[in-house]
Amino acid sequence: MSKLTDVPKRILIGRALRSDRLGETLLPKRIALPVFASDPLSSVAYAPGEVLLVLSIAGVSAYQYSPWIALAVVVLMFTVVASYRQNVHAYPSGGGDYEVANTNLGPKAGLTVASALLVDYVLTVAVSISSGVENLGSAVHFVIEHKVLSATVMILLLTLMNLRGVKESGKLFAIPTYVFVAAVFVMIGWGAWKGIVLGETLTAPTADLEIKPEQQGLAGFAMVFLLLRAFSSGCAALTGVEAISNGVPAFRKPKSKNAASTLAYMGGLAVTMFCGIIGLAMASDVRMAENPAEDLLANGVPVGPEYIQNPVISQVAEAVFGDGSFLFILLAAATALVLFLAANTAYNGFPLLGSILAQDRYLPRQLHTRGDRLAFSNGIVLLAGAAILLVWVYDADSTKLIQLYIVGVFVSFTLSQIGMVRHWNRHLKTEREVAARRRMHRSRAINAFGAFFTGMVLVIVLATKFTHGAWVALLGMLIFYGTMSAIRKHYDRVSAEIAAAEGPSDDSVRPSRVHSIVLVSKVHKPTLRALAFAKLTRSDTLEALSISVDPAETKALREEWDRRGINVPLKILDSPYREITRPVVEYVKGLRSENPRDAVSVYIPEYVVGRWYEHLLHNQSALRLKGRLLFTPGVMVTSVPYQLESSELAKRRAKKRQDWNAPGAVRRGPVDTPRPPRPPKEPTPKG
Repeated sequence: MSKLTDVPKRILIGRALRSDRLGETLLPKRIALPVFASDPLSSVAYAPGEVLLVLSIAGVSAYQYSPWIALAVVVLMFTVVASYRQNVHAYPSGGGDYEVANTNLGPKAGLTVASALLVDYVLTVAVSISSGVENLGSAVHFVIEHKVLSATVMILLLTLMNLRGVKESGKLFAIPTYVFVAAVFVMIGWGAWKGIVLGETLTAPTADLEIKPEQQGLAGFAMVFLLLRAFSSGCAALTGVEAISNGVPAFRKPKSKNAASTLAYMGGLAVTMFCGIIGLAMASDVRMAENPAEDLLANGVPVGPEYIQNPVISQVAEAVFGDGSFLFILLAAATALVLFLAANTAYNGFPLLGSILAQDRYLPRQLHTRGDRLAFSNGIVLLAGAAILLVWVYDADSTKLIQLYIVGVFVSFTLSQIGMVRHWNRHLKTEREVAARRRMHRSRAINAFGAFFTGMVLVIVLATKFTHGAWVALLGMLIFYGTMSAIRKHYDRVSAEIAAAEGPSDDSVRPSRVHSIVLVSKVHKPTLRALAFAKLTRSDTLEALSISVDPAETKALREEWDRRGINVPLKILDSPYREITRPVVEYVKGLRSENPRDAVSVYIPEYVVGRWYEHLLHNQSALRLKGRLLFTPGVMVTSVPYQLESSELAKRRAKKRQDWNAPGAVRRGPVDTPRPPRPPKEPTPKG
């Protein structure tokens, strides 16, 4: 790419970084927390609401079960965090769940985990952005009226920020994430103070509404199923926990210790905020319904389609701070922003996992390379494209998208913990030190409990969400699994096909003879250069080949050939149907069939032009010929370039651009330039 077209790229994503500066992009814990944990931290903005939405099916009386559901989610969160702390110590290379499952359970299990995580990362972006658009739309009506457009723009902005590099995007995301966390803790603390100490009654804006139950008098198995479905919806608070184990290489040293500490901070913050919001929602009588237009009643009358149901966190903030207050507006803005930024967890997990899968030949190798800013740019762009497609298909509706959610998360959770149990079993067979064995037994117990608990939740999620959209996530996993398996088979087949044999083979044995052919249309400078180059190669036989399309031109060519006395035989093939490519290919194949051990070298004169439109006017026959001849075994195709005057002008233009640097392309000023030594001071004369 020329320096001129490099200008917008440098302005948008900054100057390129050298490979040896990769260490400068590593993250301290204070930046790693918002980078990798923004998804589970922000999920408290919608996970409590999902619990209440499901319980509302049985009416407001079912809300009494929400604290118990919150407690179950807390136990699950602590279990998963404790389990993943074992993962990051045992597998610090960054493969996370994929590496654990692949190493301990086999390639098929590893590929299943990878498929689940890739689907989950795409859904994380789609759900977070859609939820953020809905939160922002309650204040800015243009956003809610153009949800898909707004969500697409936000995805593109996040993509651009991540293309600038992990550390730089982390600094941008740290402030809103910490503001959101602080605002939620202030809300919980102030709400508890008002309700417990001051004895005030907290009243949500929906407290006066009634809920019309969709199912009257649920009991027995039906009620258990409803509670399990509400629990599975609340488990959305756990999404993104695995991103830290996948991103261990991005931490500063000691990597495993810093990653484990970040996991603990994230778990503590997330469960505290989740329980606090659930508690305040119950205290302030928040009312939610899956179909608010019909199921929410004001004075016995449905509120109608004009009613906008605000998220639980917004209603609780209004009850605690008051509508329109500074803290209410601050929390609303921070919530919308952090929901947008929650997608950043996927922007760090998906490209890194894609790079590891590409290295293992399950994805295209382009995903393994880093971009100008040392980020995995191709993976970032691929994630953005998939998320935009999902947002468009589901009309940026978080309620629809969240039904697809968390299936992939718990597939990877469960297989990863089973893999960790096998990991400890394998090491216990060889470990003899008592203290080390004690630590391994403790770690195995944690991972075994984690495998049991997350496996049980996976069954619950599949049972309660399958018909509500979870089947789409499973279908996506199957598509990823099949695609990656096919890519691996292709790479394996190519590797086996091109592997060099240990002994002599047909590819290493010299051909018996080399028959060279120079394609000729007219006697001009490009033809003479091609003939001179072909003579230099000293092949066994050399001939010029021309296709007769116009008898008059062919006669003129033969006369010019004889007049110049060119000492290369000229062979002319008749083409009654005015074709050029087919006669040449058939002639070359004929030579190969007559002498299979001979090699045929075809030299094609080509013009080198300097303007884009000139490419349309030249070399079209040469391109078609090369495309056909490349599929013919034993045939070598050589282009002999002849530079026209326009190519020299293009070269001079390129030289001028080389002397000019785009803004931000290089550092300005003397960087690392050694200072000239100071001249020695002259001795001061005495006296």
